[in-house]
Amino acid sequence: MEKLKLNETPVRTSRNYNMNNIKLENIEIPAKIPSFNNVQITGNNSKVSIDSQTSKINLKYGLNKKLLEQLDLYANQKLKLTIDNKTNKETIINFKLDEKEPILLDNIEINANEQTNATVIIKYETTKNVKAFHNAVIRTNAKKDANINIILINLVNLSTDNFISIQNNFEENSRINYTIVDFGGKSSVTNYYSNLVGDNSDNQMNVVYLGRENQLFDLNYIGELRGKKTNFNMEVQGVLRDTAKKHFKGTIDFKKGCKRAKGNENEVCMLLSDTAKSLALPMLLCSEEDVEGNHSTATGKMGEKELFYIMSRGFEYKEAMKLMVRARFNEILDNIKNGEIKNEILQEIDSKLD
Repeated sequence: MEKLKLNETPVRTSRNYNMNNIKLENIEIPAKIPSFNNVQITGNNSKVSIDSQTSKINLKYGLNKKLLEQLDLYANQKLKLTIDNKTNKETIINFKLDEKEPILLDNIEINANEQTNATVIIKYETTKNVKAFHNAVIRTNAKKDANINIILINLVNLSTDNFISIQNNFEENSRINYTIVDFGGKSSVTNYYSNLVGDNSDNQMNVVYLGRENQLFDLNYIGELRGKKTNFNMEVQGVLRDTAKKHFKGTIDFKKGCKRAKGNENEVCMLLSDTAKSLALPMLLCSEEDVEGNHSTATGKMGEKELFYIMSRGFEYKEAMKLMVRARFNEILDNIKNGEIKNEILQEIDSKLD
């Protein structure tokens, strides 16, 4: 059992917020890493080459040094995707942790060449009762005029510790649309960093999370805008029930030289119980004058008027609650064009609210 300090904020804030990092106790970090073969890759891959020769991990942030070193040395799944699609093609990578293979350390590198257009779906799931461990790094490099959609789906069970470090690099006129569905994990800790260097580059980041029982989410999302007319937009919608807890840390940093850049972050959490807890720390940092930045965060209980209205139309309380949660998530889930995967997520929402 180990104690981990993870997910440092880019700048220190008051200790009273208790948000500069997260400290987790009794984490079982596996000493021996067995092989992992329970991965399925599907989709139209005629213009997507896949191999296992990933580059050395070198992240500006990431969760912490120990977890990144573990990935660098012992990753049991290495995938390097080189994309040459001019029209949008979809690649699905599905990892399943089970009793035979409960440990996954995946190192994924996505390189989108100039003027490419593709969608990559990465899904993590577990069998029902397995006690698993997941540590991942996902790096995306978008070259000039590339347009990449990445959909990350976390459906692991409540006996799994889930750690993910993400880094995106942008060249001129490139665009990365990131959609994250974060539902699983006893502890689900994510570090997300975008480095918008190229002029006119754009990062749309959309997240939904749903916590129940004693789940803990620690979400640290960082965007650094360096190029002219860059744009970083962060939309986060969450729901917590039972004794679930969430820490949200969102940072938009306007660096010197990013003239006429725009950054927006919005995080909203709906509480379905009096014992669920939501903490939020939105930050704007600025070293440039001619920029536009906005941030907002809100936490509140389910609207009683809206709930009463739905129930007056003949719905039971639980069904009305599910409809309200779906309505909150719908705009973000509409980014998922794969009907089968979207339906699976909607079924997960219903099952987690039963």
